[in-house]
Amino acid sequence: MNDRVDLTNCDREPIHLLGRVQEFGFLVAVAPDWTISHVSENIGNFLAVAAAPLLGRQAEALLPAETIHTIRNRLQFLNPHRGVEVIYDLSIAGSESRFDASVHRFEDTIIIEFEPATPVEGAATDMANVRNAIDRMAELPSFAAVYSHTVRFVKLITGFDRVMLYKFGADDTGEVVAEAKRHDLEPFLNLRYPATDIPKQARALYVENPIRLIASVADEGAPILALDGEVLDLSGSRLRSVSTIHLEYLRNMNVGASMSISVIVNGALWGLIACHHGKTHVPSMRLRNAALLFGHMLSLILQTRLSAEERANDEVVHRLTTHISRTLSKDATTPELLHSSAESFADILKADGYAVVQEERVVTGGDAPEPANILALCDHLNALPGNAVYANHEIGTFMPDAERLVEKAAGVLSIPISRSPRDYLLFFRAELVQQVNWAGNPEKPVSYGPNGARLTPRKSFETWQTTVRGQSAPWSAADIRAASQLRIMLLEVVLRLTEEAGRERKLANEKQELLIAELNHRVRNILGLVRGLISQTSVGAISTSELVAKLDGRVQTLARAHDQITRHHWAPAALTELIEAEAESYLLDRKTRLETTGPNVLLTSKAYTAMALVIHEMMTNSAKYGALSSARGTVRVDWSLGPDESLQIDWREIGGPPVKAPKRRGFGSTIIERTIPFELSGRADISYRLEGVTAAFWLPAEHVVAEEPEPAPAAVEQVSAPSAFTPPKSVLVVEDNLMIALDAEMIFERLGSLETVIAPTVEAAVGMLDRRDSPFDFGLLDINLGNETSFEVARRLQRDGVPFVFASGYGDSLTLPEGLEDIRILSKPYDKDMIRGLFG
Repeated sequence: MNDRVDLTNCDREPIHLLGRVQEFGFLVAVAPDWTISHVSENIGNFLAVAAAPLLGRQAEALLPAETIHTIRNRLQFLNPHRGVEVIYDLSIAGSESRFDASVHRFEDTIIIEFEPATPVEGAATDMANVRNAIDRMAELPSFAAVYSHTVRFVKLITGFDRVMLYKFGADDTGEVVAEAKRHDLEPFLNLRYPATDIPKQARALYVENPIRLIASVADEGAPILALDGEVLDLSGSRLRSVSTIHLEYLRNMNVGASMSISVIVNGALWGLIACHHGKTHVPSMRLRNAALLFGHMLSLILQTRLSAEERANDEVVHRLTTHISRTLSKDATTPELLHSSAESFADILKADGYAVVQEERVVTGGDAPEPANILALCDHLNALPGNAVYANHEIGTFMPDAERLVEKAAGVLSIPISRSPRDYLLFFRAELVQQVNWAGNPEKPVSYGPNGARLTPRKSFETWQTTVRGQSAPWSAADIRAASQLRIMLLEVVLRLTEEAGRERKLANEKQELLIAELNHRVRNILGLVRGLISQTSVGAISTSELVAKLDGRVQTLARAHDQITRHHWAPAALTELIEAEAESYLLDRKTRLETTGPNVLLTSKAYTAMALVIHEMMTNSAKYGALSSARGTVRVDWSLGPDESLQIDWREIGGPPVKAPKRRGFGSTIIERTIPFELSGRADISYRLEGVTAAFWLPAEHVVAEEPEPAPAAVEQVSAPSAFTPPKSVLVVEDNLMIALDAEMIFERLGSLETVIAPTVEAAVGMLDRRDSPFDFGLLDINLGNETSFEVARRLQRDGVPFVFASGYGDSLTLPEGLEDIRILSKPYDKDMIRGLFG
C-alpha cells in the first residue's frame, strides 16, 4: 500500500493525545470520586513517591486535605467545566516544597498540573508592570507602535532571547510584523511563514488554550500512566508534551525553548506573540500568567481599534450613499444613476477601474478590461450561487481563461443590481506583482526522515524570495460592506426610476426587488428613533468604546424587532419570540437560565418595537451587573392578561450578585422607565432590591392580542412524569464563600424553596436562629468557615429537630465529632441534581 505523504499529514496528527507531559512539572488526574486515574511518570523527580502505586488510590494519599479543599472550591468556578483555574503555593504530602498548580476538566476527569512554586514577592510588581504597559499601549497612535511596544514589553518581562508578533493573513500564512531580539541574532522581521508551519489542529488549540510553553526542545516528555490504559485528552493542558515533528522544527531553527500567547480578535485567531530562547527556559507560572493577561488586553485593544476603523469607513460610505440618493435629479435615468454611483465609489473601494453592465451594454471608466472580456466575466459571475456582493483578488481562481483580463484587472468586486440574467456594477483592481520574503522555502520537500512516513520539517530558514503574480490587493471586509450598502441604495432608487418600456421579460424579477425597496421605505420609519438613540446615548461622560457598545446593542435590538415584525408582515408578533431573541445574544447554549411563563400573546408592531428596547436594556443590565453576570444566576419573566385584556409583565432576577441602585440615571434607565408610559400609555416600575432586580410593566389592551391556548398534552404523557417532589420551604445556608453561597441560594430557589437565608459565620447563623419565630425546614452547613467550624450551628439545628447536611471541600471522608457522626457530608462542588437527591 502506498501511504500518501503531503502537507495535510501535519494537520491530522493528534497532538492533544500524545500521552506525555513536559518535564518541568508533573500531572495528576482524578475521577469524580477523587480516585487517582492518571499520573505522570516523572512525579518521582519532584516527590519521594513512585507513579504506578498511586493509580487507583484516593487523592488523600498524595494531596493534603487543605489542598484538596482549595482545589474543590476552585472547581466551582469552572463554567461549564471549561477553562483553567490557577492556584498558587499549595502543599503536597511528604514534601517541604510548595507548588503552583493549574486545574481544568476534561469531561468528568479533573486534571491537576503542578510546578515548583516561585517566591511571591515579585507578583505585585509583575501585575503593576502589566497595568502600566497596557495603559501606555492604549495611548499609542498606530498599529505599528502597538506591535513594537508588545514585543519589547513581553521580552522584558519573560527574558526570552527573541519575541515576535506573528500575524495571520487571509490565506493562513503568517508574517512577523514586529520583533524584539538579542542583538546578535539574525532578524526575522517582515518574513513570511507558510500556513503549513502551524497545522490546523494546532491553531484550534491556540484558541482553546491561549498560552503554550515549550521549556526545552530536548524534552521528549514524561509518559502519563493511566488506571484504565486510556490516553488522556490534553487539549486544555499547560504541560502538554510536544509533537516530535514540532520539536525537530524548532531544533532546525536553533531554538532551545519557545512560548506563544494567542491574540484572539472577534473570537478568531488573529496572531501569536511568539517567544524563542537559545536554551532551556522556564518562566514561572506567575510570570506566564502576567504575560497572558497582557496578551488578553492586546487582543481587546486591537479589536477596539479595528472596529473603530470599520465604523469610520462605514460612516463615509453612508454619507456618500445618502448624498447620491438626495441629490439625484428626478429626471435622471437609470444608466446615469449607475454610472455616477460607480464613479463615486471607485475612490472609496480603491479601484483602478469600473464597469456598468446593463442588458448586455457595457460602460467603463478608469483602467478597465475590454467590453467583450467584461461580458465573458459576467457569464462566470452568473454561474455563482446567490445574488450577493462577490469579491475575488485572483480572478484566475474562478475563471480559467482569465489571462486576457489580468493585464487590466487581476481582482474584481461585483455588485448585482438585478436578478438573472443579472446586471452588474463591477470594480477592478490591477495586478499587484509582489516580492515575498519567506523564512525558508515555503514548499516543504517531502522526504522520509526520523519521523517515518511523515513530512519531515524543513531544515533551512534562509530568506527565500518568490514573485507572486496574477493577484490584486485583497478586498477587505470594509470594502464588501461598502459595496453592500451601495447595492441597497441602488435597488431602492433604480427600481423607482426604471422605465417600464422594454422590461417585460424582467417584470417578475423586478417585482421582487420592488418589495425589497418597499421594505427599505418601511425601515425609514424607525430611523428617527435611531437618531434619537444616537443623541441620547452620547449624553454624559462616557468613552467612545462604551458609546459604541451601547449604541450597537440598541440598534441591533431594533434590527431584531424589525426582522420579527416584517417576518409577520407587520401583523402582531409573539412576546415569547421577542424575549427569546433578545436573550439569545447573552445566553447562547445556556437557555435554562431564562425562565418564562405566561399565555400566548401577541404585541402590535408599535408595542413590539418599544418592548424590544426595554427588554434589551433589562438583559444588558442583568448581563453586566445582575443575575446573568453570575455563573448561576437566572431571570424569570412572567406575564398575564387582565380582565380588560391588558398585559402585565413581571421581571425577577435570582442568584446574582448583591444589587446596588445606579448612582445616576443614564439613557438605559430612561428607556426602561419612560418608553412604555410615553409611547404606549402604559406603566413601568423597577426596583433595585439587594437580592435581585425586579420590574413590572403594564401595557393597555389596545397593544395586545391574545392567542388561542395550545391544546393540553395527551393524558398518556403523564405516565412517565417524575415522582412527586416537595422542596423545603425555608433553608439556612451557612457558607463563608460568597459565590458558593449565592449558587446554593439559586439552587434552592430553582427547586422551589420560598426562603433561603445565608449566614457567613457561626455568630450570624445563631443570631438568625434566635430571631426566628419558626424553625427552618432544612440546613446546608459548610464545615470549614475559615477560623471556625459550623458544628455549633449543627448541634443547635439538631436540638431544634431541623434536618441538615454538611458541605465540605474535604470530601465525605472527614471525621465528624461525637453526636454528629451520622450526618451526611455533601462533597463540593455540588449542583442542583445533588441537592435535589437529598430529598429522595
